[in-house]
Amino acid sequence: MSWIRDNSMTWMQRFCAQVLTYGEIPKHVAFIMDGNRRYAKKNCVAKQEGHVRGFDKLAETLQWCLHLGIKEVTVYAFSLDNFKRTQEEIDALFDLAREKFKRLLEEKDKLNEHGVCINVIGNIKKLPDDLVKLIAESMLITKQNNKTVLNVAFSYTGHDELTNAFNQISKGIKNNDLEESDLSVEILDNCMYTYPSPPPDLLIRTSGETRLSDFMLWQCSYSYIYFTSVLWPEFTVWDFMIAIFMYQRNVRACVRYKLPTKQLSSRAEKFVENVQQNRLNSLYTIA
Repeated sequence: MSWIRDNSMTWMQRFCAQVLTYGEIPKHVAFIMDGNRRYAKKNCVAKQEGHVRGFDKLAETLQWCLHLGIKEVTVYAFSLDNFKRTQEEIDALFDLAREKFKRLLEEKDKLNEHGVCINVIGNIKKLPDDLVKLIAESMLITKQNNKTVLNVAFSYTGHDELTNAFNQISKGIKNNDLEESDLSVEILDNCMYTYPSPPPDLLIRTSGETRLSDFMLWQCSYSYIYFTSVLWPEFTVWDFMIAIFMYQRNVRACVRYKLPTKQLSSRAEKFVENVQQNRLNSLYTIA
């Protein structure tokens, strides 16, 4: 299955999507893609097939987001907690990831044509070397695109992301790149794996679970969260549009609680620039 699909929406679905565009469309939508294994059990197929169907649904969902003009999408693909699963399932997930990132490299012209930038966020050092190389190459060949951003949270948890950010800041203070007066919400924002992405406006979780599962704990403080009982591989464009509609009904309340931001000092800005440049340099080294 391709990362970028042709528009498969019916005329009625396209009409309803057009109606939604008269309201406020979220700029950034995040997904906790839950229910692949339950889908496999429900349909009496192997777990691996459930995960394959889950990726197919991601490609379809990305097409819906492109159609609605959503600028950024973040998906929870592989949690650090998933390392607690059986080695057989972990290996199958990594094999699927290898296959899909290889396909991405083959489709680079199509991704560039649609202006899709791929970012993988997480502690990728814990992944196999060959998979890390594929991830780095995928990020580098699409980094100039700016129409739509797809963030894939892989080997990720919110706690690990916060710990990494704290370590970066602590190192900055120790090396005299930062001072204690530079410590703020904004400096922490800028040291997260997700920087420079804005926080999600809408977070959608499938499968009926009503928890965040350590996903974007910092960024989703003021997001509208929509839970649905539909399993991820069975998630439809109608389910998606219902989530958008519910967001539109509640968006004003979410905006009201957002706090004003503080300007970083020139010293802090230089520190953040160095952190991001080091991350980019590490990708070039890996690739």
